[in-house]
Amino acid sequence: MKTNTMSRAIATNVNPWRFFALAFGISWFFWLWIIFLDWNVWKFPAIVAGALGLFGPAIAEIILISRTHDKEQWRDYWHRIFDFRRIGIKWFLLILLTFPVLHAVAILMSTLTGSALPEFETARNLLNEPWRILPYAMFILVFGPLPEELGWRGYALDGLQAKYNALLASLILGVAWAMWHIPLFFMKGTFQHNQLGFATLNFWTYIIGPVVISILFTWIYNNTRRSTLSAIFFHFMINFTAELMPLNAQGRIYSTVLIILLSLLVVLVWGPATLIRQGKTTGIERFRSP
Repeated sequence: MKTNTMSRAIATNVNPWRFFALAFGISWFFWLWIIFLDWNVWKFPAIVAGALGLFGPAIAEIILISRTHDKEQWRDYWHRIFDFRRIGIKWFLLILLTFPVLHAVAILMSTLTGSALPEFETARNLLNEPWRILPYAMFILVFGPLPEELGWRGYALDGLQAKYNALLASLILGVAWAMWHIPLFFMKGTFQHNQLGFATLNFWTYIIGPVVISILFTWIYNNTRRSTLSAIFFHFMINFTAELMPLNAQGRIYSTVLIILLSLLVVLVWGPATLIRQGKTTGIERFRSP
């Protein structure tokens, strides 16, 4: 009975397209003010508008779930955020190590082909002042992984997987996720504006990243019983690794290629339908349309 109830709730209450429209509308509303007024994102009041924009996906899903008045959907939503037991040691280690290993290999390949070794300035500063590590990690978590994943994987992914297979759902979500970042390339003070630039090679490797990485997110999400927490942790490790192990332009190309190869391997081994090993059930099946 519960499975049928949840299946109906997802099919009727989760509208990913409405979520995308609302998330984009909220985020871009705040960010476009910064762009049009030519503010630096790290100065007041731009920093407030920038932060509010980052919370667009979280605000969108709260609005949409609240409108359904579905207590079962709310209960399921919060369980997926706080239930550590869904993840398991094996998947937690995978979440923890995947991007540090990918960046290490990309840096090694970049160095072997003539690029200078990164200075690891942020990592060295944190090691010199270890009391800053926790506040720094919390800042990265709150302004990125947490509010984004409450919406992308916490809400939209189930709705997409109710209509499409896991691979196609991942790619659709990945494209939306990538496009959502576009205004950041026009906001003074952001990494995207200051170091990558719009329509450059770095821009295209950055845009391709979320599309392909979304496959890995769905793979982890589906195999951890739809754990939103796993997506938050994985997103955090991506951002935290990028800060501690920065990549130059050549390194970003190698990293993108490695991510594509890993994603292809996941699709080939786990299958595009659910990205779950055949015969294993994790709860995602309840959201597939009959």
